[in-house]
Amino acid sequence: MCPNPLSSCLSLSDFNYTTDGYEGDGPEDVKSQDGSETMPFIDESPTMSPHVYGEPASPQHEGDTEKGLEMKKLVLSGFLASEEIYINQLEALLLPMRPLKAAATSSQPVLTIQQVETIFYKIQDIFVIHKEFYDALYPHIQQWDEKVTVGHLFQKLASQLGVYKAFVDNYKVALETAEKCSQANSQFQKISEVRVPLNTVCASFSTALLYKPIDRVTRSTLVLHDLLKHTPKDHPDFPLLQDALRISQNFLSSINEEIDPRRTAVTTPKGEARQLVKDGFLVELSDCSRKLRHVFLFTDLLLCAKMKKTSVGRQQQYECKWYIPLADLAFQTLDDSEPSPHVQVLPEHEIEEIKIKISVLKSEIQKEKKAPKGQSRVDRLRKKMNEQESWLLLHSPTIPFRIHNKHGKSFLFLISSDYERAEWRESIQRLQKNDIQSCVLSSVELQVLTSSCFKLRTVHNIPVTSYKDDEETPGLNGFLHVIVRSAQGFKESANLYCTLEVDSYGYFVSKAKTRVFRDTTEPTWNEEFEIELEGSQCLRILCYETCYDKSKISKDDNEIVDKIMGKGQVQLDPTTVQSKNWHMDVIEMNGIKVEFSMKFTSRDLSLKRTPSKKQSGVFGVKINVVTKRERSKVPYIVRQCIEEVEKRGIDEVGIYRISGVATDIQTLKAAFDTNTKDILVMLSDMDINAIAGTLKLYFRELPEPLLTDRLYPAFMEGIALSDPAAKENCMMHLLRSLPDPNLITFLILLEHLKRVAEKEPINKMSLHNLATVFGPTLLRPSESEIAKTLSITTASDIWSHDVMAQVQVLLYYLQHPPISFAELKRNTLYFSTDV
Repeated sequence: MCPNPLSSCLSLSDFNYTTDGYEGDGPEDVKSQDGSETMPFIDESPTMSPHVYGEPASPQHEGDTEKGLEMKKLVLSGFLASEEIYINQLEALLLPMRPLKAAATSSQPVLTIQQVETIFYKIQDIFVIHKEFYDALYPHIQQWDEKVTVGHLFQKLASQLGVYKAFVDNYKVALETAEKCSQANSQFQKISEVRVPLNTVCASFSTALLYKPIDRVTRSTLVLHDLLKHTPKDHPDFPLLQDALRISQNFLSSINEEIDPRRTAVTTPKGEARQLVKDGFLVELSDCSRKLRHVFLFTDLLLCAKMKKTSVGRQQQYECKWYIPLADLAFQTLDDSEPSPHVQVLPEHEIEEIKIKISVLKSEIQKEKKAPKGQSRVDRLRKKMNEQESWLLLHSPTIPFRIHNKHGKSFLFLISSDYERAEWRESIQRLQKNDIQSCVLSSVELQVLTSSCFKLRTVHNIPVTSYKDDEETPGLNGFLHVIVRSAQGFKESANLYCTLEVDSYGYFVSKAKTRVFRDTTEPTWNEEFEIELEGSQCLRILCYETCYDKSKISKDDNEIVDKIMGKGQVQLDPTTVQSKNWHMDVIEMNGIKVEFSMKFTSRDLSLKRTPSKKQSGVFGVKINVVTKRERSKVPYIVRQCIEEVEKRGIDEVGIYRISGVATDIQTLKAAFDTNTKDILVMLSDMDINAIAGTLKLYFRELPEPLLTDRLYPAFMEGIALSDPAAKENCMMHLLRSLPDPNLITFLILLEHLKRVAEKEPINKMSLHNLATVFGPTLLRPSESEIAKTLSITTASDIWSHDVMAQVQVLLYYLQHPPISFAELKRNTLYFSTDV
């Protein structure tokens, strides 16, 4: 090995770049307004065609089919040729890497190993991915016929886009490192100054390092769009290509806001380029009231604005409420000397009632759209739904996000998800690593910047569902089954767990949490959860490291002290999710990969009460059969689950709301069904959310509801009575009409839920919250009863129209208990000796 391998093994003639062969315009310009190199714009517009998720233009007749498949071959051949060129370009980019690495270990290093790995981060991985793709695609084109399938190759290519995300996340550091090394080392400067032809423009080595990989994702997406146009819908390739396009589009959408300088750049009066990095709607707590703000994060400051009220026809403008230079911004935490600001949290039942009203309005809109001349009513319903959703967006967030101006006051935002809080915090901290100087804007400068916000904004509408087309992207209602399998990529052993969030009416809600996997770099959870979806379109997974240092626990109830190791999200595409099979997926998050599977069950199916074929068990068996066999008025499963929850779960945050692990619930179900002798031991060892889930599942799978099919219409009529005395008389009469096992089981459950609600300050479960969880479970009619309801045609309509009444029935009895538990216990007529 020569003393300096770089000087003898590498020459500038090794860099033999060529242009990309696939049709398409190059970047308009790879420089920002101040001449600095910035990230290229990713053009998403071709992928927004209505053909993508709707009905791509596909051949209908035999002749058209042949012509379409021939066009498909031409598209693939052109793409294959450009793929070969791209691989050569990646090889050229990699040429200096090996000698640079070798030189790093010599006596005359040009760069350190860390600098080399930073500058060439993930280029080798991208090269391998595309080389494998090319080698697999080539023989398919050579042996082309109408039965050839290539969709699985594009699907695999799209599934590896996480490597590109890691590349993008590292780009700024790579570029800065390359620039610093170029200034400090003349040899590396010669390499970095090489001009490389990129379509119609020339760019430096460092710009090529950035531009080529990202540009390739855009072009791959365009090719997928063209392939779908020329692939018959009944061809095996069609769903695979569609899935690959969905993944590619999600990737482009996730990074576009970060890499679009043409939309996000604004020039300051001093000629400097200030770029918009992130923006979005947040709820600010100001003067003890909630205000919806549009917050803009620029490269050197954070600006909080509100939309001005304007007359009809005039362009909307923003009004700046305050700004903080990033050099002066700090994240504030509470200490003993500082009182916690009062956060007004609305009762849970008000939030739930609004959600149910929105669901009912959506159902009415769908019906009116089918009715003749129903458009005017549809418009009125949409406006009403928009008002309800906006109210929900303003009042639902409770997680605090505090920021502090070192030379001024502090500000408090409320966010619905730890995911968003982490995103804002990480984006600000990433910018603060740069050498940022504090700034003071004059009134003119501030006015210019605020005026530019309207044009620069990337988030145009507040995130409520009514802004989306109901037919194209209605969101999912039902149950999402998710198996969190494993994770890789952790550098050090840690105590790790994941949480799952889904969107609900414009904001995100935490729905499930895996167990903590201790002292590992490769946690393997393999835990399944059943998550209820309410118009949901996105699933988020957050990976945490548990903090066991009690001294670090925040005084704020809503503050999460565990460290976020990674976070990611996937779109819940109905076409993919609603298949009967499990859909495997991987989320890339800060170098960490989390593998999971998901499957969706529609609300129509999830509402069904299916009687068990085996009457020897307890699930799906009539309650009177079970109690007669057990010689008790209350099923053993109900008593044992209640006892265990009261023993060690009554203080658990979100008890009965947070989903238990599905496999644990199924294990308990099987144990109760077979009357396993070790049930008590199993209960004592089992996660408390699984026990709570088992109790809910028992009531959900009863062949008929606990409050019976026969009385269901009367309960619905009784709760609707307006006269309090008449309502009380009716509701108590109906309760006394229940069969003994149903009545006593219901009363014992009521007493239990009241005791849970007494711990609301700790477990966050109010009476209304519990009624929302249990109401439909205890009252939802069986299939035979639904069939009798001629005016309502589907189970989802039953849910939309009656769930509020079902919740209100249970809530009524929780608020007006007919008899205390002590009185109930004294009434031995209803109990066997073992209760």
